[in-house]
Amino acid sequence: MKLVADTHTHTLASGHAYSTVIENAKAAKDAGLTYLCVTDHASTMPGAPHFWHFVNQRVIPDVLSDVRIIRGTEANILNEHGELDMPTYVYGNLEWVNASLHEPVFRPSSKAAHTSAMIGAIKTGLIDAIAHPGNPSFPIDMEAVIKTAAAHGVALELNNSSLNGSRKGSEPNCLEIAEIARDCGAFISTGSDAHFASDIGRLDDVANIIKTVGLRESQVVTSQSSIFEEYLEKRQSIRKRRVSELLAG
Repeated sequence: MKLVADTHTHTLASGHAYSTVIENAKAAKDAGLTYLCVTDHASTMPGAPHFWHFVNQRVIPDVLSDVRIIRGTEANILNEHGELDMPTYVYGNLEWVNASLHEPVFRPSSKAAHTSAMIGAIKTGLIDAIAHPGNPSFPIDMEAVIKTAAAHGVALELNNSSLNGSRKGSEPNCLEIAEIARDCGAFISTGSDAHFASDIGRLDDVANIIKTVGLRESQVVTSQSSIFEEYLEKRQSIRKRRVSELLAG
């Protein structure tokens, strides 16, 4: 299975990453990617940009270095209700939204709290994927989260950085998530979580899990351009409709 998209990458705008969009796009081309999701940390993460940064992503060209640039963010889940950390209207113009639990924003507490937070974020209708759900700092009821994600058409991310030491102890969790996702028919996304250009498109360990578990191409949203574009179109339609509903009160 050739993965065509990296759905989780950072630029220097995140405050603790060190490459530009242009540098990342060149690295994506070198890695053989067709799509690059630019998903800098949303505003409540220490060092992250103001939400206007994400509104203004419209100035980024659609294509850089022959790679389609997908304008997005890595939103922070704020609480057990699954609320996200930027004004609702900002999400309406984004093409890809990861949602994550991060220690500086959401203090690790109980499995029930973490599970509720992820399920709440999935149900907002604003996100495309739960990023690094296998993080051992935030244990969850995997079956409950994955069944909810499957029901709402939201992907669970396999995060290559987590499998390379950034979140030690993630591998068994990621394997279990992939197995449950396979059996539940849930979608999977594939992210390097690159914070430097040379890590863009590094998805080897993610690919190994996909192969080991036997996930179907139709479940891996980044397995083919046609599958990825169909997923993008559907999720954007859902997000825009949900933003309109929320803004209307």
